[in-house]
Amino acid sequence: MTVPVLTARAVSKRFGPTLALDRADLSIHAGEVVALMGANGAGKSTLVKILSGVYPPDDGELSLRGQPFRPASPQDAKRSGVATVHQSIADAVVPTLSIADNLLLDRLCDPSSPWRATPAARLQAAAPLAERVGLEVDLSAPLASLSLASQQLVTLARALATRPALLILDEPTASLSAPEAERLFGLLDRLRAEGVAILLVSHRLGDLRRIAGRVTIVRDGRVVADLRAPIDFDAAVETMIGRPLRIQAADVGATATSDSASATQVPYFSVRDLQLTPGSIPFDLDVQRGEIVAIAGPVGGGKSRFARAIFGATHATSGAMTLDGKSWRPRSPADAIRAGVFLAGEDRWRSSLFPDSVPFASIAGTLSFPFLSRWFKHGRVHRAREQRAATEAIERFGIRCTGPDDRLTRLSGGNQQKVVLARWHAQPARLLLLDEPFQGVDAGARADIVDTLRRHAPERATLVFVSDLEEALEIADRVVRFDRATLDHVSPSDLTSYVHS
Repeated sequence: MTVPVLTARAVSKRFGPTLALDRADLSIHAGEVVALMGANGAGKSTLVKILSGVYPPDDGELSLRGQPFRPASPQDAKRSGVATVHQSIADAVVPTLSIADNLLLDRLCDPSSPWRATPAARLQAAAPLAERVGLEVDLSAPLASLSLASQQLVTLARALATRPALLILDEPTASLSAPEAERLFGLLDRLRAEGVAILLVSHRLGDLRRIAGRVTIVRDGRVVADLRAPIDFDAAVETMIGRPLRIQAADVGATATSDSASATQVPYFSVRDLQLTPGSIPFDLDVQRGEIVAIAGPVGGGKSRFARAIFGATHATSGAMTLDGKSWRPRSPADAIRAGVFLAGEDRWRSSLFPDSVPFASIAGTLSFPFLSRWFKHGRVHRAREQRAATEAIERFGIRCTGPDDRLTRLSGGNQQKVVLARWHAQPARLLLLDEPFQGVDAGARADIVDTLRRHAPERATLVFVSDLEEALEIADRVVRFDRATLDHVSPSDLTSYVHS
C-alpha cells in the first residue's frame, strides 16, 4: 500500500468548553476523491481549517506525503502542497483587481517572491490558469464583472496554480449551473488521473455519487464511518445524522389545482407579461395562497433577478404583478418588507448577515433588524423581546449555538442559513421568497427546514428558487422550469409547470 498523501491521526480541537473535533482520523491517497460528510456543526469545517492551516490542532498528528505536517498559516499549507477552495469566496478574491491579477494573487502577494511583471506579462501568465478550468473571459476585466460562479472558478484556478498534492473543495458546486458543475467534475477526473488527492465537502448527494470513491462521515466531532464504493448513500445520510431520514414528497392535494379548478380560482400572486430585461420574452405565473412553488433552473438563468423584482430590489422592464388581488410593484425592499413580502437571498452574507464589526451581528440582532420600526415603536430596542424571539427561533429551526447572543461568524454555514430562514419567520409573511435556501445545509437539517416551511405554508404563498431539481421536488407542490434560454429563445408556452405526486 502506498503512503497516503495526507494522514490525520487522533486530531482534536476545542473552542472554549466546546469539543469541536474529537480524535478524528482521516487518510487520502494520491488519485483518490474522498467525500467528507457530516451534519451542520459536526466538525467538518474545523477539520478542513486545521488541514488548511487556519487552526492549529490541540492534539493529534498530521503528515503530508509521509512527513510531519503542521502548517502555521493557509499560505504555509499551500506552499507545502495543500490548497483549499472554501465555499465563501469573499476572503479569497479582490473584486476591484483584474481577473488576471486575482489568478496570480498568491504570487503577487508573496514577499519572498522576486516575480514582478508588466500588465501584458501578467495577462500572459494568467491565461493558462484560466484555460485549465475552462474560464473563457477577458482577463483584463475587473473580477467584479464576473458572475459568482465564474468568480468561484477563479479561486479554483488559483488553487491549482500551486500544483497541490491535496486539493480541498468546500461545497464547490453551490454556485454552479449544471453544465458548469459537470465541467468541474471533468476537471476533477483529470486531476485524479494526474495523482492529485481530493477532499470534497458537499451536501449534494448528486455530487458525491458522481465523483466520490470513498466517504468519511463525521458526527459530533468524531469520525464514525469510512465507506468505500459501492456506497449506500441513504445509509450514509442516516449514519451522518444519527437517525433514520424520512423524506416525504409534498402532499399536493390541498394546494395544487387542476387546470379546470384553477380557471375559476383567483390567484393569490400573479405575474402577467413580465419582462425582466429588455429583449427577454414576457411570461406569466399564478400562485395560490398555501402553495409552495419551486422556480427551478440553472445558476445565471434569471431566477434570482425574478426574485429581486418581486422584492423591489430591482425592477422589471415591463409587465404587471398582483398580490391578493391588488397591483404589486414595490419601490424598494423596505416597501416589500412593510407589506409582508420577504426575500432570503442566495448569498446570505450579502443579503442577510452582518460581519462582527456591526452591532447586529448576533443571532438576536439579525432576526430583529428588518422589523425594528415595527417591534420597537419609539426607537429603543427592548432586549427582552429580542432575546425571546431569538430563543423561539433557535428552538423552532434547531440552530446549534450557545444562545441568542452568538455571533454569526461562529456558526457553521448550515446554521447561518437556518438563522436567515428564521429571520423571515419572525413575522408573518404574505409572500415568502427563498433563493437557494439549502446552500450549505446538510440532509438532516434540510429535512427539518422543509418540515418547518410546509407547516407554515398555509399562512402565505411561497416561491422557492433553486438550481437543484431534487431540492425542488422535495419541497414544492409545483415546479416551474425557468432559465435564460427559455425566456430568450422559445415561446412563453414552453415555460411549463410540472405537478408531481
